[in-house]
Amino acid sequence: MRDISRRQAIIGLGAFASLALTACGSDGETPAKGAETAANKAGSMAGFAVGQQFKATEPVSFSMLYNNHPFYPLKNDWLFWQELTKRTNVTIQPTTVPLSDYEKKRSLIIGAGDAPLIIPKTYHPSEEAFVSSGAILPVSEYFDLMPNFQEKVAKWQLQPELNSIMQSDGRIYLLPGLHEAAWADYSFAVRTDILEKLKLEVPKTLDDFYAMLKAMKAEYPDLYPMTDRWGVPTPGGNLIKLIAQAYGSKGGWEYQHATFDQAQGKFVYTGTMPGYKQTIEYLNKLVKEKLLDPESFTQQDDAAKQKFVSGKSFVMSTNAQTLINDLRGPLNENDPDAKIVKIPVPIGPIGEYKIATRLENGIMISKKAVENKNFVAMMQFIDWLWYSDAGQEFAKWGVEGVTFTKESGKYKLTKDVDYVGLNAGAPKHLQKDFGFGNGVFAYGGSTELLQSTFSEEEIEFQNVMNARKPWPVEPPAPLTEEEREQASLWETPLKDHVTQNTLKFILGQRDLSEWDAYVKEVEGKGATQYVTLVNGAYERFKKEHGS
Repeated sequence: MRDISRRQAIIGLGAFASLALTACGSDGETPAKGAETAANKAGSMAGFAVGQQFKATEPVSFSMLYNNHPFYPLKNDWLFWQELTKRTNVTIQPTTVPLSDYEKKRSLIIGAGDAPLIIPKTYHPSEEAFVSSGAILPVSEYFDLMPNFQEKVAKWQLQPELNSIMQSDGRIYLLPGLHEAAWADYSFAVRTDILEKLKLEVPKTLDDFYAMLKAMKAEYPDLYPMTDRWGVPTPGGNLIKLIAQAYGSKGGWEYQHATFDQAQGKFVYTGTMPGYKQTIEYLNKLVKEKLLDPESFTQQDDAAKQKFVSGKSFVMSTNAQTLINDLRGPLNENDPDAKIVKIPVPIGPIGEYKIATRLENGIMISKKAVENKNFVAMMQFIDWLWYSDAGQEFAKWGVEGVTFTKESGKYKLTKDVDYVGLNAGAPKHLQKDFGFGNGVFAYGGSTELLQSTFSEEEIEFQNVMNARKPWPVEPPAPLTEEEREQASLWETPLKDHVTQNTLKFILGQRDLSEWDAYVKEVEGKGATQYVTLVNGAYERFKKEHGS
């Protein structure tokens, strides 16, 4: 096991803000801070503060890129839109993009110079691709316009996490969602009625997980015990991620080229580190022994779900929402006696750690926003909706008396409204019919608010996960613009080669005896130079800002 002494926060919020403001003047393309805010205050509130309801002093509208979820596709008559305008005097003008195509379309729209002012649902480090072009705003320069954001960063001591997304110029280009505590949502759904039949306990470790699949295969030799979803567009998105975490590495959705090795005190290349190889070996074993459906890495979600709900497989990736919305209902229609739970993430060689961040997907702001006469009002609006207690409650639960009630601090859906099975059978749905609980707006916040929609079984899952120690936040290693350009030349061919060969190794199309040859291939594509570049950036940042 690696030594994982936690690295302390690099700089405090005050120093962070000072650094961001100082850096502002170094970029000739960025107007002096204050000039644009002084000129573009139309509709803004004087003295906007924590706990205050934001309401623009005149009607304003802001364009926004909208990630359209197929489970609750956008409706213009949602109560969310009406009530938002009533409370804030703001009208959102959405540019709708399907969830399945969101990242690609977002890049195309930004690259064409047609980006809306507000660009949500962006996961770090996706924003880095738009920094050098000047297409997005260095939002950290405008934190002073966001009292709720600042208050939560200070109260929840989120400086280390913010530092981790800072760029080499000392600025941040993504407004992340903020959680009071790290939490894990994604794991595996398991048919517990099958476990009961086989007299098995819920697996706690990767070894237990393997043994469970072996027992299922022995009982049902003609089936793959596990088939998986979320393999498109990222092969093995959740599956490889969770197995890699258990070995102290990154994979699937979380794959990044560099991983900080606490024992060595430096970054190493993820795709060749021992933990990544162990991840591949484990998954290869599952495929080789026909415990894992080889189509898991490339099949569409609907095909995977159909196999599971029809009883052709017993284990699948899930999170709290999809367990209820996608799996349990359809499964019970086919088999009323079937039972499923989301099991705690299986533990691997690194031990009982919870690998989760307190930062969520966030918002990029188009650079042209500073030229909008309502710029200050827009930043205040964003601060209220995404970061204030009242805004977060509104986005998640809706309108008191219409979609929910609140007694002694406890939230309860009204009788005719359902959400994640809390009111199963109710005629209306919080997301589909009202637009609340929408992943574009409703994320982040206090642990109390987060868990207010959790079922008893989800609370049990969280209690197990929260008992585990948090994995340390990786230290910052921001690249300069020139370094970023150089790194980008390596990243795509490296990512393609790692992804292709990861699948080949897992599926048995390339023998694991060729691992050393694969490592040399990756090094030949620039992995060594890439890690040297990142470690140089890490040392530079540590020297300039302290450790």
